[in-house]
Amino acid sequence: MATLQAGQFNVPCEAILFDKDGTLFQFMMLWGNWAESVLTGMEKRLTFLGKDFTGSIAGVLGTRHDQLGQVCGYDLHGPLAMATIEETHGILAWQLYAAGVPWNEALVQAIQICKDAMLDLRQNKPIVLMNGLLHFLQECEAASIRLGVVTSDETSSTVEQLHWAGISHYFEVIIGRDQVSQGKPHPEMVEKASHALGIESQNIVVIGDTNVDMQMGKEAGVKLTIGISTLSESTECLLDADVMITDYRDLQLKA
Repeated sequence: MATLQAGQFNVPCEAILFDKDGTLFQFMMLWGNWAESVLTGMEKRLTFLGKDFTGSIAGVLGTRHDQLGQVCGYDLHGPLAMATIEETHGILAWQLYAAGVPWNEALVQAIQICKDAMLDLRQNKPIVLMNGLLHFLQECEAASIRLGVVTSDETSSTVEQLHWAGISHYFEVIIGRDQVSQGKPHPEMVEKASHALGIESQNIVVIGDTNVDMQMGKEAGVKLTIGISTLSESTECLLDADVMITDYRDLQLKA
């Protein structure tokens, strides 16, 4: 069994489960572009209705905007970082409902705005891997460490984005929010991946960029939880991480 070195920890490791956004892919390149498209779609719809956002535009999804009004960052505790797509539909529908649209129609329009934004992503494929990730995946493959993805995104879009990035073949199991009855921080995703791999959770490492990833791993009884982030405010947002890294070059594998 290979040994993973992360900070002061040296742990035997049979499998690693990764969150997706902010863990495999640079978050803002993918979801910053998506949020920009969604908020533009919402703004156009509200303008047509002669209305404006209830509250600030930044408060809708927890985004940060530059002087030109473009999305340039996000709240680590906010909906863009943590909400499921169904929750996001509800958030957007509420804005339309507050503007006078009946709830059932508001929800239909919110879903369509999100679908249109996803179509923009499919056209542009703005995927950038986290620093050092590809080399680390190659090392894991060479060391016979089995890999999986556990994400609050839907399984189908996750598979699609892994294909865009050219790294789908590294992952044996992909568990999206649509495959479980309870999302993060509940341990069900890890438990399901563990069962699919045939590996006990105590021999699994979890890597993620939010504290719900860390809590999920702890609840599932994994060997180690690793928080990854280049953001200075991430330390207080990853309180349950056993160790923090800024990129995958901070990790070492030993046969």
